[in-house]
Amino acid sequence: MSESSTPTPHPRRPRYRGSNPRRFAEKYKEHNPERYSETVAKVLASGKTPAGTHRPIMVAEILEVLAPKPGEIAVDCTLGYGGHAQEILPRLRPGGRLLGLDADPLELPKTETRLRASGFGPDVFTAHRSNFAGLPQVLANFFSALSPSDGVGVGADVILADLGVSSMQIDDPARGFSVKHEGPLDMRMNPQRGQPASALLEKIRPDALATMLVEHADEPHAAALAPALAGMAFTTTTSLAAAIRAALPRLNPEDSGLAIRRVFQALRIAVNDEFSALETFLRNLPTCLNPGGRVAILTFHSGEDRRVKKTFAGGLREGLYAEIAQDVIRPTAGERNSNPRSAPAKLRWARKAGQ
Repeated sequence: MSESSTPTPHPRRPRYRGSNPRRFAEKYKEHNPERYSETVAKVLASGKTPAGTHRPIMVAEILEVLAPKPGEIAVDCTLGYGGHAQEILPRLRPGGRLLGLDADPLELPKTETRLRASGFGPDVFTAHRSNFAGLPQVLANFFSALSPSDGVGVGADVILADLGVSSMQIDDPARGFSVKHEGPLDMRMNPQRGQPASALLEKIRPDALATMLVEHADEPHAAALAPALAGMAFTTTTSLAAAIRAALPRLNPEDSGLAIRRVFQALRIAVNDEFSALETFLRNLPTCLNPGGRVAILTFHSGEDRRVKKTFAGGLREGLYAEIAQDVIRPTAGERNSNPRSAPAKLRWARKAGQ
């Protein structure tokens, strides 16, 4: 056999102690679900999300309210793992296109590769590294790049925004979003921009932190937590979690766990300036939609939902929207059981006025 025909050795999977991998980096099957579909199916059947992946939430409900049609322009403002986009894209053919936005420079290329492998070429799908607040500029650039034969447009017919943090980010200890495993206290959606949560905590004053905990997470113990956390140096997720427990010694383990999740949520929102981005997005939405265009927004806590509800109601009164969701839509009991991470999700939608 010639040197050129020598087979390439198969890369060794990560070594780990024991019979099953425990660390995120060692979970070779979940990191390559196409090769280990049987294992992934078992994880899904147990009501869990395989590490490094994300299960799209309320897919049927979203497809019903958005009703994507052939030839339409759609935008997935929070592309994530691409689960919602994977369902929307076939419904846009022939002639339609989907723009996928995501600020995460680590996950966006992976999702683009995944969707390309599923048969969605540049003629129907383009990926854009952008926060959803940058939607007007993404649309302007998209339409300006079209040739005259493609037609001239100004907005989208379908817009989706899933505001939840993705499972890929939660599961990866290096991103610092969760105390599931120890990792650096970071929480940035884009690790190349801004300051990590550790730097924010080290600089913030107790009064400002107390306000943040209330406004971003409805934290009932903000007054006790703020002086114990503000100005302190926490380098890891677990060190912050330990400090939260120590500051609330009378809470039982379940309630202290809820407090930890609320503090992490408040910090994540602040680090990524999520409320400001959401308000910008909501303010620009009417100009980003074509007449009769539909928008659906998935929220995961009260601060987000209040902003969406208020903006849609105001837009309806002003005549910007012809119709909005009268009641919030929640996941079915079946979905909550099969995917517990869907439990806090709330879906609201609106349809722009005009034909």
